[in-house]
Amino acid sequence: MFARIIIDIANSNVDRLFTYRIPEELDVKKGHRVIVPFGRGNKPQEGFVLDLCEECDTRFEVKSVIRTLEPYTALLPDQIELSQWIAKAYHCTVCDALRLMLPAQLRGSRVKEKTVRTVCIAEGIDAAEARQKLLKKDGTPKSCKQLELFDILSKCGIPMTTSDLNAYVPSAGAAINALIGKGFITEQGHITFRRPLMKDVGRDSSPELTAAQQNAVDTISNGGAGDVFLLYGVTGSGKTEVYLNAIEIAIKNGGGAIVLVPEISLTPQTTDRFRRRFGDTVAVMHSHLSAGERYDEWRRIRFGKARVVVGARSALFAPVEDLKLIVIDEEHEPSYRSESRPEYSADEVAVRRARRTGAKLVLGSATPQLISFLRAKQGAYKLIALPERINGIPMPQVEIVDMRSEFMSGNNSIFSLNLAQKLKKCVENGEQAILFLNRRGYSYHGECRACGHVFKCPNCDVAMTYHKFDDTLRCHYCGYAVRVPKVCPDCGSVYIKYSGIGTQQVEEQLKKLIPSVRCLRMDTDTISGKTSHRDILDSFTAGNADVLIGTQMVAKGLDIPGVTLVGVVFADASLFHSDYRSGERTFQLLTQVAGRAGRAVKQDGSGRGTVVIQTNAPNHRAVRLAAEHDYDTFFEQEINDRLRTLFPPFSVFARAVFECADENTAAESAEVFADEAEKALRSALAVFGENAENELLLLTHGAAPIRKRNNLYRYAVVVKLARTKHTNAAVTALWELSDRYNIDGFKGVEINPNDLL
Repeated sequence: MFARIIIDIANSNVDRLFTYRIPEELDVKKGHRVIVPFGRGNKPQEGFVLDLCEECDTRFEVKSVIRTLEPYTALLPDQIELSQWIAKAYHCTVCDALRLMLPAQLRGSRVKEKTVRTVCIAEGIDAAEARQKLLKKDGTPKSCKQLELFDILSKCGIPMTTSDLNAYVPSAGAAINALIGKGFITEQGHITFRRPLMKDVGRDSSPELTAAQQNAVDTISNGGAGDVFLLYGVTGSGKTEVYLNAIEIAIKNGGGAIVLVPEISLTPQTTDRFRRRFGDTVAVMHSHLSAGERYDEWRRIRFGKARVVVGARSALFAPVEDLKLIVIDEEHEPSYRSESRPEYSADEVAVRRARRTGAKLVLGSATPQLISFLRAKQGAYKLIALPERINGIPMPQVEIVDMRSEFMSGNNSIFSLNLAQKLKKCVENGEQAILFLNRRGYSYHGECRACGHVFKCPNCDVAMTYHKFDDTLRCHYCGYAVRVPKVCPDCGSVYIKYSGIGTQQVEEQLKKLIPSVRCLRMDTDTISGKTSHRDILDSFTAGNADVLIGTQMVAKGLDIPGVTLVGVVFADASLFHSDYRSGERTFQLLTQVAGRAGRAVKQDGSGRGTVVIQTNAPNHRAVRLAAEHDYDTFFEQEINDRLRTLFPPFSVFARAVFECADENTAAESAEVFADEAEKALRSALAVFGENAENELLLLTHGAAPIRKRNNLYRYAVVVKLARTKHTNAAVTALWELSDRYNIDGFKGVEINPNDLL
């Protein structure tokens, strides 16, 4: 027998199958990771077995597999097929795609199984006779600890870990070693699983579903293999309970499920809720796990000990056998798009995996992506609506405050009079509030008032953000930090002004407004610790703070009953970016953060949610329609504008970026690539007739919006193509050009990039 193997080297020159002979003593299966001799020096190299065959071309030397890396197959058949599809769909090597399926530390054996020290009564030992030897002639113990340990092991009858024994007999290490030395007990060891730090959450049962929820569960359970459902439900409508019930059905049918959530901050709350329903069969996968925890959670899934996987984007590739259901919660979130090679979209990959395994895919959101809602309208996805909050809870009342009028009336505070009054009342009533601002730091722009010098990062073409807590200026792109200068480096003036607001300044101003307020801040500056995000949320949920201040990580998914007020400090922060999706993303953010308010209205009607949106653009449709909870109107207006201007989903953007230490080199490379790209595209489209060339709507080159990052100058070529039946041919032509274009600083071609900056 022969094995067809992809070598674990992400290089296009070796992106093909190599044939190796399988020695008779080895049991090699499709999906195994193996060590094989590779190259002229026959250097041992890891590889993935993707196929087996009985014959091969024996005119050339056929080397043999050295050994398997695990006694079990690391890859499932559907994962192998999925990796091959990803390689084609996102133009990467098969090795790049296969690496998505495995914990990174598994490669190169950088993480090992954890062995726990255990001890038990030695084989052949007469327990009564041995116990007698631990006593003096007068019947008192020679060593109290040794006797107590021996008695515990005798009664238990099974091996016990030394840590468990220490719980019974503190500081038992010396006594254990003494018993081993006497031959009374023997040391063993067993492999265990490292588990992420989880609190005890207990178990609960499924609550009675509303009619709309039951209809959603029935529609999903009665769907066909590979069906895609868009669960479109307003915030607080009970989407998570629909997921839980659909998973229960999948498990009863002998299957497993994967649930994706967009933010690390959502994982603790979501995981706790799923563990209350499904217990220890829930596995967690996200970037805050240690290497050992991630590896062991992966093993628990692979061995079938965990049937429900909850995690961030990478959890989509978990090795769940008999996969019956995939859920992508908050499916509109940009974090579901990978920004590193391969640059895949989780929803697209999930559709493919669901079709391959026969699983059902549920995309859930109160503010779906425009493309997802369009597909549902056109019948490609099955639309399920949850139009009302559960238990008749009303949607929060939203008030828009025009901050221009506040300024003209003499209010220079970051809080409008309306929001300030509501915050004071909220705290006085013992209720809770969330303040949202999608900018961390204290101020995001510092300049000299005498000469106009702006404090920019020396490595990046961006202004540095002022962080007051440690008196530094920081770049949020490369991490460069410097102490705040006392004088202007250009003119020596001491008149330095910091403008703009960040979450640190919101916290400071809130404490001035309400001196007695208890507040917590949740942004990337405060959640650097492994459990800090859980600690902040647990503390706030327990009522240990009145106000939670945060960036977009507090804007979605959180279900905190005590929150009756949400304040959006500056809604325009995401509104006027140089990205065609800025309106859509602002609408989504505002709708999501507004949905955190009033999720547990009391029977007397108190506790109804109130939201205050502060903005300089009160008439912008993203703000106005978010305040009205009117996604349908926003969709119709936005999708019609996209159609009129031929923006995605009615077109395709492609971008090639050049990053060089020398600006002229980057600019010249982009210009040359633009010329060659235009020739390649026109040639590819000309095959379909004269008019097909008109499908090339735009081709331009120049400095990227962020011209310099990490001391590299960035120039880009941007292509816009009408989406037609010829689009794939045009994209293929760009990729073929990209493959031939091997120069320093070329970052490749990305299709529909998540971030155009």
